[in-house]
Amino acid sequence: MRTSIFLLLLIIVVSCTTPTPRKPIVRKTSTFLTESIQRNKIINEVEEKALLDYIKNDSLNTYISSPNGFWYRYIEKDSVKIKLPVKGDEVRYSYEIKDVNDVLLYSEEELGDRNYLVDREELISGLQDGLKLMKEGEKISFLFPSYKAYGYSGYKKIAGNQPLIYNVTLKKITEGN
Repeated sequence: MRTSIFLLLLIIVVSCTTPTPRKPIVRKTSTFLTESIQRNKIINEVEEKALLDYIKNDSLNTYISSPNGFWYRYIEKDSVKIKLPVKGDEVRYSYEIKDVNDVLLYSEEELGDRNYLVDREELISGLQDGLKLMKEGEKISFLFPSYKAYGYSGYKKIAGNQPLIYNVTLKKITEGN
């Protein structure tokens, strides 16, 4: 009997003690974000330098700086037509992709003609913005930093953080509804 009472008292005493709280774990997300921002700034500087060097070495052509973060030059320009694609229009275009060393990554034959509903379908942001600068029949060479193309992940033959050159021909604009 004494043993039972002793065990009962022991259980009551042990169960009544409160657990000691642990110190909360504080994770500093601002450090991660700061480091990420610094990495991206360095990547952007390197890519911009590569694209500006490409422009500098191509002294025969004049490049235009887009407010959307890329450069372009006209290969074939139409000064007569005035229609530019707007949201809802369907455009048919073809293009090739090169790197900044003029190495062909994808040819027009590989990629074929493409159709795109302006601002209604997914497309790399550089090409979305670039197609809206073109008139039917024009051919433009776009220089896109990686954040306007395939970013840090890349795609098949395209490495991550790789600036690209797109030579695009706008074949047809069909007005949308």
